Amino acid sequence: MSSISSVGSSSSALASAVTGSSSSTSSSGSTGSSVANISGTGILSSLGLGSGLDVSSIITALVNAAESAPQADITNQTNTDNAQIAGLTALSTALTGLQTALSELTSSSTYQTYNATFSANSTSASGVGTATTLPDATPGSYAIDVTQLATAQTSVSSAYASGAGVGGGELDITVGGKTLDLTVSSSDDLETIASNINSASDNPGVSAAVVAGTGGEQLVLTSTETGTANAFTVSAGTNSSSGLTTLANQLNSPGTGAAQDAELTVDGIAATSSSNNVSGVLTGVTMDLTSTGTSTLTIAQSTTPITTAVNDFVTAYNAYNSDVSELASYNSSTGEAGVLLGDPTLAAIQNQISQVISNTLQGNSIGNLASLGITRNSDGSLSLNSDTLSNELSSDPSAVQNLFSSANGVGTQLSNLVTSYTNSSGILQTRINDLQTDVTNLGTQQTALNARMATYQEQLVKQYSNLDTLMSSLNNTSSYLTDLEKQSSSSSG
Repeated sequence: MSSISSVGSSSSALASAVTGSSSSTSSSGSTGSSVANISGTGILSSLGLGSGLDVSSIITALVNAAESAPQADITNQTNTDNAQIAGLTALSTALTGLQTALSELTSSSTYQTYNATFSANSTSASGVGTATTLPDATPGSYAIDVTQLATAQTSVSSAYASGAGVGGGELDITVGGKTLDLTVSSSDDLETIASNINSASDNPGVSAAVVAGTGGEQLVLTSTETGTANAFTVSAGTNSSSGLTTLANQLNSPGTGAAQDAELTVDGIAATSSSNNVSGVLTGVTMDLTSTGTSTLTIAQSTTPITTAVNDFVTAYNAYNSDVSELASYNSSTGEAGVLLGDPTLAAIQNQISQVISNTLQGNSIGNLASLGITRNSDGSLSLNSDTLSNELSSDPSAVQNLFSSANGVGTQLSNLVTSYTNSSGILQTRINDLQTDVTNLGTQQTALNARMATYQEQLVKQYSNLDTLMSSLNNTSSYLTDLEKQSSSSSG
């Protein structure tokens, strides 16, 4: 666009014609050359010698005069279109920033964040554990009584001398429906057996370790997950040695290390879980149990995301207000005006958004933004009273949600309005596309004007060349007649 906007002088195509190059080569809109520089170039370097006229200046003046009016029209319209494009693009950007904040303000997830805490008890300051929530949690208080935590099965063998072989055969370890059939050599000691269990690709869910105690080394098998469903059984294959069979029987008797499920009640309703990370008992709540005992679980809506969303909306609206104020501004001292001063689209957007901001939502206990602590300043910007917002959130957070994100809420109406202006088929993009098309057409007009001026230049050069030839011939005739007269007078004397 820079080649179009920097118009006002003859084109390079015109300069080419002046210097004697082919007139069929035209500029693609570039406008930096001037016919004022033709006096000593090409064919014009000899023009005027016969007539005595300053032909270069005459041709320059004639071309500039013919070019001036249409060039001014193209330049002015191009500059106007580009300014409008820049202004409408800036307006669209400002509205897009506001739309981002409105999306946060109307999102259901903003209002579906909850805090879940256990009350302290005699065992721990955090009660029986911690809890997290999902958006479908329900606020309320629940009595939690944990009588048993989930544990993993642990089995311990008798003591063996370090490095001593246990006996050959097959050791079968089963968890649920999965079984590890481990081949054991007669020379394998506990360390080798433990290593082979842990590295087996078909390990069903156990880990093995060797503990060197005062009586010797002992093999410890532990389920990798808690709960009775993850308990294991151990047996020796039919052809196993008596030593391996004895080891299998020892590991198959967990004793006090038996697996168990977590057991608890919620408001007196019994529940169990294979894991201490209990989910599905309370909808939208996961409890991470750490101790037995009783505690009260309190689930309350978190107001932090709502407060953040409201603050982000006010900030985004003020950024939008600042941008449109500049676009529609007028400085009486300097006479400078914003590029969209008096623009009907901008005026319509400002009026409609302002109306929604001021609306009262029928049936809502808060009613309008002012009652929530969001008030308008004299310059059109918004201010937020954090205390008023906090009080309303503490009193009735659902009313705040309804005010912004219900079907007729302020946030919903603003979001729909802004989207109608900024989408790809909205009025802003439509106007920008039309203006860009006009700029393209002006570029075509510029190219055509350059070509016409180049042709006109060539015509003038030919005309003045013929004139120069004629004047030279007349001068020669005049000189001849003068000389002839002198000779005649001299003869008569």
